[in-house]
Amino acid sequence: MHLVNVSLKRGMTQVFEGLNLTLQEQRIGLIGDNGAGKSSLFRLLCGLDQAHGGQVLIGEAELHAARAKQPGLVGMMFQNPDDQIIFPTVEEELALSLRPQGLGKKEAKTQARALLERRGLAHWAERAVSSLSQGQRQQVCWLSLLIASPRVLLLDEPFASLDLPGQARLAQDIAAAPQQIIISTHVLDHVRDFERVIWLDQGQLRGDGPGQEVCAAYEADVATRLQTPLQTVAQVPHG
Repeated sequence: MHLVNVSLKRGMTQVFEGLNLTLQEQRIGLIGDNGAGKSSLFRLLCGLDQAHGGQVLIGEAELHAARAKQPGLVGMMFQNPDDQIIFPTVEEELALSLRPQGLGKKEAKTQARALLERRGLAHWAERAVSSLSQGQRQQVCWLSLLIASPRVLLLDEPFASLDLPGQARLAQDIAAAPQQIIISTHVLDHVRDFERVIWLDQGQLRGDGPGQEVCAAYEADVATRLQTPLQTVAQVPHG
């Protein structure tokens, strides 16, 4: 995917201005403070937002035009699973992800149940999504992406709601998936070993390179910012 001189404005806030990125590595991490532009970048990459200037390309085609021909090109897992889940039961939610491929309801449900069985979750098929924990609903969102098998997967804070076993399973799935995966996260250890990590700072590209280097630079910047107010307080005279 490519962003060519992209600008995005939200209300009176200029989120991006003249942003250029080529995203071709299989595993890319996206890091930065809250409000840095990570979620806005994802919304551009999956077509939920339209750039006010520049182009978002997948291959050589403009993203929106490409998605109109092939709706399943890019899939996104939202930070809050309740922003993503539509249907009342797990099997219905997974089956929905297969509908763009032209499958009928019955065949889609059959494939959804087969996936759940392979994952040791056959008992989830008819379970109400509302009865699942936050972490379990997050797993449903991930399984919806897996079954849809888009070319590019965008994961927004995918580990946030998961317990330790859930995080380990997701990390294994990510490592094994054949698609390009871009992960936005505050948990740097999940992307530290990636071949590429992008650090956004107030809509600007602050760092871009091997995960170890970029994560270390971001951690050092955070440590410096945390020290500054402490030094100011320490210099205030008592009395």
